[in-house]
Amino acid sequence: MPDVAPADPPATWDTAGYEPVFVEEFAGTTLSPERWLPYHLPQWSSRALAAARYRVADGRLHLAGHGAYLLATKAPPDPLFNMSNVNSGARALREHLLSDPYRPGYHFVTPEGSCMPFDPNGAIFWKGRYHLFYIFQDERGHNWGHVSSTDMFHWRHHPTGLVTGMFSGNCFINQDGRPTMCYHQVDQGNAMAVALDDELNEWEKLESNPITPHTEPGDPHHDLYRSWDPFGWLEGNTYYAIFGGTRPAIAKSHSLAGPWTYVGDLLANSVEGVAIDEDVSCADFFPFGDQHMLLCISHRLGCRYYLGQWKDEQFHPTFHAQMSWVDNSFFAPESLLDDQGRRIMWAWIFDGPEFVVRPQHGWSGTMSLPRVLTPGDDGTLRMNPPVEIERLRCNARQLTDLTVPADTQQAVAGVSGNSIELNLVMTAPEAQQFGVAVCCSPGGEEQTRIYYDAAQKQLKIDTTRSSLTEGPRSVEAGPLDLPAGQPLRLRVFVDKSVVEVFANGRQAVMRRIYPARPDSLDVVLFTQGGPLHVSQLEAWDIAPSNPY
Repeated sequence: MPDVAPADPPATWDTAGYEPVFVEEFAGTTLSPERWLPYHLPQWSSRALAAARYRVADGRLHLAGHGAYLLATKAPPDPLFNMSNVNSGARALREHLLSDPYRPGYHFVTPEGSCMPFDPNGAIFWKGRYHLFYIFQDERGHNWGHVSSTDMFHWRHHPTGLVTGMFSGNCFINQDGRPTMCYHQVDQGNAMAVALDDELNEWEKLESNPITPHTEPGDPHHDLYRSWDPFGWLEGNTYYAIFGGTRPAIAKSHSLAGPWTYVGDLLANSVEGVAIDEDVSCADFFPFGDQHMLLCISHRLGCRYYLGQWKDEQFHPTFHAQMSWVDNSFFAPESLLDDQGRRIMWAWIFDGPEFVVRPQHGWSGTMSLPRVLTPGDDGTLRMNPPVEIERLRCNARQLTDLTVPADTQQAVAGVSGNSIELNLVMTAPEAQQFGVAVCCSPGGEEQTRIYYDAAQKQLKIDTTRSSLTEGPRSVEAGPLDLPAGQPLRLRVFVDKSVVEVFANGRQAVMRRIYPARPDSLDVVLFTQGGPLHVSQLEAWDIAPSNPY
């Protein structure tokens, strides 16, 4: 609020029907650090930059400027640990989360609180388990939560072993055969930490942190790189690290502890339509077939990837494509290589088109389905969900040889729900648009349309009518060129507020939806400009895998 008191403030507040959490008289000129956190979340970079602008005077708290709010809590609990209170609180939290109509059931979701950002980090397959780390925030700042799984859907939570200022980074195996984190340490630079146990619960940050090569004005390398979003790996006897940002760079060292030296720019050349200085953040770099792939995000272009060759300590890209288009809702990709040789990627799916928290739900932070990345026959990317998701299928339904006349729609009898998988094989050679709508209300007031646009050669997901009450409302469109006679093969995953679509293994789109009507559950086929033939439609309910 502006730093101006009301002209005639009330002598007392009307608190009828309310029970105060605590009472603050605002005596003096400071706030109690036991109750007030004088910064706001998200702490995108540091507490200093996220500090709330306020003053305490005249028995009042005055806030000023954009985003000037504070967090408050009850007085600190009694130092005597009360297990009864802990158990009842945990039970109440679970009941609250499980009753949320929008909380996904088989996408990994933050266990509690608001995670903003919620970047996946440090993904690694280690000792028979998939380990995934993610950013969350508390009074310590940014920390890395930690979960592990044997199937990528049923997750076990681990103690938080990496705390205080942890931002984006990755995990790799060092020369001693130990998992090692390369990460951005807020307000310090890029840093390293080594795992001390095989559960990856205990970590030791290097005494030599930050590893970032230090430059001063006048140094030959000054302003040539930024200490931001690193990605580290071991190649032979040399450690390399990508330092991200608008001028991504390569650094190297023969020891984790350094000294690290600047090698040069990461990118040897630009590619068509993308400037050489385009933002490369949340980098992930690895061999991919007979090429290398650079996964990353641009705060302008969203999630994207390059393909090319790594040679002479520099990346020479030859191809570039996006993984999100209308906004940045698919963000911060992170991948690992498992024991089957599969390259598996996750990304953070925003709750909305902006960095916003859904305070009415008490949580924020959802991962995408894991995607298996493979090179296609043409050398470009193929994406599919892993076979492990099929273990969650139940209540199978199958229909064949369905026909929908031109410019009509047809509900699919016996197929409905908001936690389902659909597999469809469809052809409509004369149609301009054809596809399937999910989460449809009986009268069609609410619906999410998924379709192929033949004229624009795009796979689209339209959320402009997904909810009567709230957004985001947009049309996500990914390029997809179907050769003449080739059927459209869709795999559609609906998980409460998440819809993910895979088309012919060549394209994938996703959106968040928030239907207001509890009966928005129907599945509807539709076509415009020509008849639609569905040779196969398979449907399953998907059992929830989140324990909360």
